[in-house]
Amino acid sequence: MDWRLDPKAFLRSLFESALEVADPASQVARHLTEKPIGRLIVIGAGKASAKMAKAVEAHWPDVAMTGLVVTRYGHAVACEKIEIVEAAHPVPDSAGEEAAKRILQMVTGLDADDLVLVLISGGGSSLLSLPAPGLSLADKKSINAALLKSGATISEINCVRKHLSAIKGGRLGIRIAPARSITLLISDVPGDDPKVIASGPTFGEEMSAADALGILNKYGISLSTEVERHLQSPSAECPGPNDARLARATWRMIATPKMALEAAAQRAQANGVRPIILGDDLEGDARELGKAHAELALQYLGQGPKVLLSGGETSVKVVGNGRGGRNVEYLLSLCAHLGANAQIFGLAADTDGIDGIEEVAGAVIGPDTTGRAQTKGMDLNDFLDRNDAHTFFEALGDQIITGPTLTNVNDFRAILIS
Repeated sequence: MDWRLDPKAFLRSLFESALEVADPASQVARHLTEKPIGRLIVIGAGKASAKMAKAVEAHWPDVAMTGLVVTRYGHAVACEKIEIVEAAHPVPDSAGEEAAKRILQMVTGLDADDLVLVLISGGGSSLLSLPAPGLSLADKKSINAALLKSGATISEINCVRKHLSAIKGGRLGIRIAPARSITLLISDVPGDDPKVIASGPTFGEEMSAADALGILNKYGISLSTEVERHLQSPSAECPGPNDARLARATWRMIATPKMALEAAAQRAQANGVRPIILGDDLEGDARELGKAHAELALQYLGQGPKVLLSGGETSVKVVGNGRGGRNVEYLLSLCAHLGANAQIFGLAADTDGIDGIEEVAGAVIGPDTTGRAQTKGMDLNDFLDRNDAHTFFEALGDQIITGPTLTNVNDFRAILIS
């Protein structure tokens, strides 16, 4: 593709390359090397879990298996042997709670010859929601919603989730023992830490309940008496990384943000554009990152065609009542700080197809974005202040709408300096 003819279409093609390399249909089979001897139970959670389950069935058509995976509403893929349940994300609901109970029941009482295949991808933490004894789903939903609006990082949010859960933070893993488990992971977290993805249901945890309580206090989140009492009790502690019950738990990372960025970089290079990968684990405030990337892009002007690629997961401190998401918030800030520059275009999107709670992956900008908005009587900074970026890009027709991609390797950002 000649990027000079349609820079925005070129950026979309880079996003498509990122999605292709993270497709469970092509990645799962590469990591299923040996057939099980005893029973095979397939369980999992996440936005990609149903497509991962379908790939398992396709790779082992002659293997007897049972199982259940839970995915987001609208993300189901029909399977023959593995049951698919849909539940709510990012705020959990009773469907996810019931699915978590059933998964725990499925892996109870296994023996050493059995194999449990655990399919985990981003979104699994909300979808696999089972409150610790003494807590209610309402407790978890309230805290989860407050954390999502607070600006807390995904690592902080997952630390809290683990210590309020009966299944996360290694608790699923110890229930599987003495059977063997293999966890296949699609990473949506900065650094690809397997303990963080979906709050690490099969991984021991190093952080403590006191750490979780400290995070909640840090962001000024009010707690019920039951939650506070739980976090101060020994029962809130997760199994540690060296817990003997996790000795037969292994894992394999099948898709990561880095893989997605490298695929986009290869496509850019093939089209005569020099790729510069800024990092696959960028965090922090979306608005501030947009400003920093605008300043960086402006420094590269006049040095030949380049594309700045980055991934990770930013956060948004919600102060307005608009329709927003971290990618479009970043993009609106990027546009505001670039000014009217005829040589810079940008794209930011979530690889799962959902930015915030909107069924919109993200958006694109160009040098005409601010001017087109002004002709419609729209002030860019006003939309930014109200956290209303989805409304802004919808009005301009610059949204990226993919539908459920059935994968999730976090955010994808590309800035083309032409």
